Amino acid sequence: MNIKNILAFLFFAYCIGLQAQEVLTKEQAVSLALENNYGVKIAKNAVAVAENNTNILNTGFLPTLTGNSGANYNLDNTEAEFSDGRPDAVLNGAESSNYNASLSLNYTLFDGLGRRYNYKRLKEQYQLSELQARETIETTILQLFSVYYNVAQLSDNLNALEETLNNTKDRLIRAEYQFEYGQSTKLEVLNAEVDINTDSINIINTKQDLKIAKRDLKLVLGDVYSNDFNVETDVEFALQFHKDSLFEKAKSRNVALLQTEKNILISQLDISSGKSAYLPTVGLSGTYGWNKNNNNAVALLAVSTNTGLSAGLNLSWNLFDGGATITRVKNAKINLETQKLQKENILLNIERDFNNAWDNYQNKLKIYNIQEKNIVTAQNNFDRTQEKFKIGQVNSIEFRQAQVNLLNAELSRNQAKFAAKLSELEVLQISGELLNIQF
Repeated sequence: MNIKNILAFLFFAYCIGLQAQEVLTKEQAVSLALENNYGVKIAKNAVAVAENNTNILNTGFLPTLTGNSGANYNLDNTEAEFSDGRPDAVLNGAESSNYNASLSLNYTLFDGLGRRYNYKRLKEQYQLSELQARETIETTILQLFSVYYNVAQLSDNLNALEETLNNTKDRLIRAEYQFEYGQSTKLEVLNAEVDINTDSINIINTKQDLKIAKRDLKLVLGDVYSNDFNVETDVEFALQFHKDSLFEKAKSRNVALLQTEKNILISQLDISSGKSAYLPTVGLSGTYGWNKNNNNAVALLAVSTNTGLSAGLNLSWNLFDGGATITRVKNAKINLETQKLQKENILLNIERDFNNAWDNYQNKLKIYNIQEKNIVTAQNNFDRTQEKFKIGQVNSIEFRQAQVNLLNAELSRNQAKFAAKLSELEVLQISGELLNIQF
């Protein structure tokens, strides 16, 4: 079997191996990350806790029911003097016992509206936790695609490098034939061998980088893949909004801004909740009890049993608590002012970040379009140089230069393509539209 047949066989086997690998689509990657990423799981647990806190069982609106029971045993030495004229009695080791059980019900009728404000605060806190989970999801998706497109770029780079190596191997075969028939010197063969080694080293390094990138991708996915896989390398730019409309969305849907607005509402409720301590608390209590006494011999009653129901209404008014409530309300007002200042600061940061992200996206998109045109030019130059090389009109150095120019154009195009896509995702994230697009 000659060298050409060996190369063809190896290339065919490699293609079969690629087809056998599973292709991880972008939609599958997003779905797996949202299901298995540990950061997302932790954020979802935080939301579940906040949801539990909004349950009526945690609001203080329900009464409390307490059960109590007890038993006492006494062994006494007793000297008794009776007022009715009976003779005195002396008892050593006199036994007596007491048994009791009760159910107590307590319910707060009015607590200065503190429960009402606290319940509203818990609902706002739950919505805040949902926004925090959304922020975690958006950050995870950006992290996911940063790694996913790194794998895609390295895959495209590997294809370009392998194509370059195949061309260099063809050149080596041609140089060996020409040297064998005296049409060229040994130098042409040696140059081709050096270039093959260079191309092979580049492939080895790229394969290693690709393995590392795939491990990083598995980590973001929650390490749910055990076999090797490929990714999609095609890119579609989904940004269809104008700059002004996107900026308006950023001022109303940006997740950091929405969290600050929730914090403002929570701070307002903290003020109202703190002021509720100025008002009295009215409570209702009721008890049903059973009590049995087994008395010693000197008691008037040998055994007594009591059962009964008692109820009461109580009012408690903390007229002065040392200034703790006043301080708490003052601090809540200061915190509200802080949250408002943070909102203004976030609005300024959003405007800056959005403009920077938009300009960065536009520049990278232009660079990508230029690189696409550059590919056409480099490919035409390589094709013409290759034809001239075959008929001996250009030497191996000129051919290698055209080959390297095409390779560099392909590598630069790959980098520009995925950099532009990541820039687009950053714009969508700042504007609050990242979770509303089809990946």
